[in-house]
Amino acid sequence: MKINRWVVVWLAIVIVLVVIFALELTRTIRLTDVITYFYLFVVGLVIISILAVVGAAFLGVIITHRIFSVRSFTPFEEEMLQMRKEVKEIREALDELGKKKGED
Repeated sequence: MKINRWVVVWLAIVIVLVVIFALELTRTIRLTDVITYFYLFVVGLVIISILAVVGAAFLGVIITHRIFSVRSFTPFEEEMLQMRKEVKEIREALDELGKKKGED
């Protein structure tokens, strides 16, 4: 399996953010500079937002594929097909009656 370089880049960015978060939780590093902390927060927020949108798109594709990959009809669709068949038969019967009446 070949791994795309963009996957590696995004994984590296996420790992760096998780490491920074873990180090800050354990008080190993202190981001006392408000500007640096703000920029790190914005960068993390943007990256996580992008990954969330991409993940949601993939999840949507997977769910849609599973919905449309079902080969059988739903009970509602089967009932509609049966109703269509019955309407077609009734229409043909009415056409025959109309032809018989027209001949008389």
